[in-house]
Amino acid sequence: MKLSVIIPVYRVEATLNRCVGSVASQSYADLEIILVDDGSPDNCPRLCDEWAQRDNRITAIHKANGGLSDARNHGIDRAQGDYITFVDSDDYLAPDTLAPLMKRLSEHPDIDLLEYPVYVAYGSDRQHKTDFTDETYHNMEAYWYDTQAYLHSYACNKIYHRRLFEDIRFPLGTLFEDMHTLPKLLKEARTVATSHDGLYYYCANPEGITATADGKALRMLLKPHADFISQSRRRDRDFQRYYMHVVNIQMDVYELTKQTQ
Repeated sequence: MKLSVIIPVYRVEATLNRCVGSVASQSYADLEIILVDDGSPDNCPRLCDEWAQRDNRITAIHKANGGLSDARNHGIDRAQGDYITFVDSDDYLAPDTLAPLMKRLSEHPDIDLLEYPVYVAYGSDRQHKTDFTDETYHNMEAYWYDTQAYLHSYACNKIYHRRLFEDIRFPLGTLFEDMHTLPKLLKEARTVATSHDGLYYYCANPEGITATADGKALRMLLKPHADFISQSRRRDRDFQRYYMHVVNIQMDVYELTKQTQ
């Protein structure tokens, strides 16, 4: 089974080689690695081309700057694999991450989305590891609440069956695009699973949106959470925990904007 690995590239010449190297050196070799140069003004375009010349599994795409969502969408449009995953170019994979995950998918072809452990804010004093046990969910709300997926709705650290993206793309001009997209993917998924295998290093970025979000950005984050709550049928303790998480976002929005919506 071929796995398409989509790597958006913009102003990351210091970390790009580490990222691509961590993917290209995986023991699972049936990969298609798509480097999407999003009009990067530094040496990244040259580095992408060098990687493509070095490894015939790697394709370099060069496009005008359109943002992270647009770069990912270009990668999706070009992907030929049975499955798709995303790696941000300032992050990287631990060795031998993909092989056990792809083995699980080959043994259970009904799985549409497989999530694996992630080291969040790696390299900072906020770093923490999100681990999972091997579970399978046919009820998407059970996955959302049992794993607290709303706290790790990252596009990365997940492998998707390509069919999930037949009619879904990341929203352009929207911050926290991962949180907007995951609920849509879950509506298309029949089976979601978690794995204890593998590790994604989500490196701390002091200039990233999570660290610098203002009121406008947090309002964008609030909307998909509010939509999920309005459609949820759960009213148990796990729902209450999620509800309070969303209330805290709303309070932050008010503190920054003095607006209730």
